Amino acid sequence: MSIDWLPQTAMTYILIFARLGTMVMLMPGFSSQRLPMRMRLTIALVFTFIMYPLISQNYPAQAVAFYPAIVLLLSEIGVGLIIGGVSRILMSAAQVAGTVIAFQTGLSFAQTSDPTQGGVQGAIFGNFIAVLGVTLIFTLDLHHLVLAAIYQSYSIFTPGAPFDLKDAADMAVDVVAGSFVVGVQMAAPFLVFGLVFYFGLGLLARLMPQLQVFFIAMPANIAIGLLLFVLLLTMMMTWYMNHIEQFLLKLVG
Repeated sequence: MSIDWLPQTAMTYILIFARLGTMVMLMPGFSSQRLPMRMRLTIALVFTFIMYPLISQNYPAQAVAFYPAIVLLLSEIGVGLIIGGVSRILMSAAQVAGTVIAFQTGLSFAQTSDPTQGGVQGAIFGNFIAVLGVTLIFTLDLHHLVLAAIYQSYSIFTPGAPFDLKDAADMAVDVVAGSFVVGVQMAAPFLVFGLVFYFGLGLLARLMPQLQVFFIAMPANIAIGLLLFVLLLTMMMTWYMNHIEQFLLKLVG
């Protein structure tokens, strides 16, 4: 029985792990500091093992020399960094919306760590939307599109092909612009509320300068903001999920 296939199989597995492992380490949810490093590593290794029969044919069938193999390995890590980074930027629409909502409701100082962004401090509204978004991705079976997008990435970024930084930069710019627009659209009702509410307070302060209007109205501002958040949460999450789904469908093609 010949075992000449073992070195080539091991090299292919390492190359696949370089791309998928880097993506897993950066993807929202998996990149959380609350998830132990060993568990993240185990998920990446198992995911690579599952995907190996599907994507191993995309790699060279014959053994590659040492230096070309190192270049290919670094290229796969770079692709993983780009796709994983873009996925985190895609989820940043929640932080944009949450920051706007927090400022309009007077809760901008209420911040906590965001588990979907590696524990970075953010507005509590944005963290709640981000965590709820990750939950809805699995509830609505959008993770199937995530897996299909990862598989399709081998058609967009073919192993061994020249690395096109321009396409990667264009994709990143599109995702940043789209996430910012969606975040502002999600928080649009709160922008209108803040404009009307603070305009009324400013007018009242001019009519009654002896009264500390903004100090007195702050509890009402928070209460109305929380009420609006409860009433509009379904609409905001629908908009957010549509944004993620459209991007994944674009990748799947």
